[in-house]
Amino acid sequence: MRMGYEEFWVYMLLCSDRSYYIGHTEDLEARLAAHQRGTLAGYTLSRRPVELIWAEPFTDRENAIARERQVKQWSRAKKAALAAQAWPRLVELSRARGSTGSPRTDREGGPPYDEYGDAS
Repeated sequence: MRMGYEEFWVYMLLCSDRSYYIGHTEDLEARLAAHQRGTLAGYTLSRRPVELIWAEPFTDRENAIARERQVKQWSRAKKAALAAQAWPRLVELSRARGSTGSPRTDREGGPPYDEYGDAS
């Protein structure tokens, strides 16, 4: 949904083979439909149906791409924790790996990381 500004999304799909796909888009609804129809060549084409399990909005493409790249490098366990919004587990996994992008825990009610996915 657009509210007077451009909106970009980073999203995670659970594929039929239980693997994760991370991507970004300007139009989340249209992109999900394209993944489901199989009109996008690439990773998800042979792994349908897919299920949206996480999405995060951004106001600019650069930050969305940076977040996509960050999440793609995470372990499967960390991606699962993000999708489940299991913030304590996400923090634990970040600390265990010595991540420079450790989630923040001081934001009440929201994700435990800043808009760039880094601790400050």
